[in-house]
Amino acid sequence: MIVYFQDKYLIFSRVASSPEAFVLSADALGEQQRAKILKIFETHNTIELLTETPEATFARFAEEFAQIEAAGGLVRHERDGAVLMIYRNERWDLPKGHVEPGEELAVAALREVEEETGVQAQIGPRLCETWHAYYFPLTERWELKRTHWFRMTASEAVLMPQTEEGIAQVEWVSLEQLDERLAQSYPTIRSVFQAE
Repeated sequence: MIVYFQDKYLIFSRVASSPEAFVLSADALGEQQRAKILKIFETHNTIELLTETPEATFARFAEEFAQIEAAGGLVRHERDGAVLMIYRNERWDLPKGHVEPGEELAVAALREVEEETGVQAQIGPRLCETWHAYYFPLTERWELKRTHWFRMTASEAVLMPQTEEGIAQVEWVSLEQLDERLAQSYPTIRSVFQAE
């Protein structure tokens, strides 16, 4: 399991697998886990937290965050396979957003795609989940967002960026442009494409 902190990775694992990672035993982490992880991230981009029980260790770590549920889509154009992407905060991203109380994940994913891009998509199978940790200044708290990703398809639509959410641009990205856009994206977004 991986938790992304912007461009940094916290990997919960039974055995070390990344040669460039800072390797840390879960037993050595002790209390105030988030603070210790953030301190290590000052000098390292990847941390492997070794434990015999990755799921249980992750659950204890997650207790230090407000839990956020989100859903989104990797939307491909029916005609040529181009990918619907948004440009926000100087990065290329995929449309996604918070799940409303009582809302089904697939419904939330479709709603967020339409709100952020103006595109009405058709839902496909679930692709994966990603975990992203960040400090949210408006609430003055650390949040841990689990995003549920779905494969989707769509046809022609008027693209309308949701500017009030900071989206500057919406674009159908051709297969030829995709690698360039992904290089200007987040690791979480690249992992969604790897799951496809």
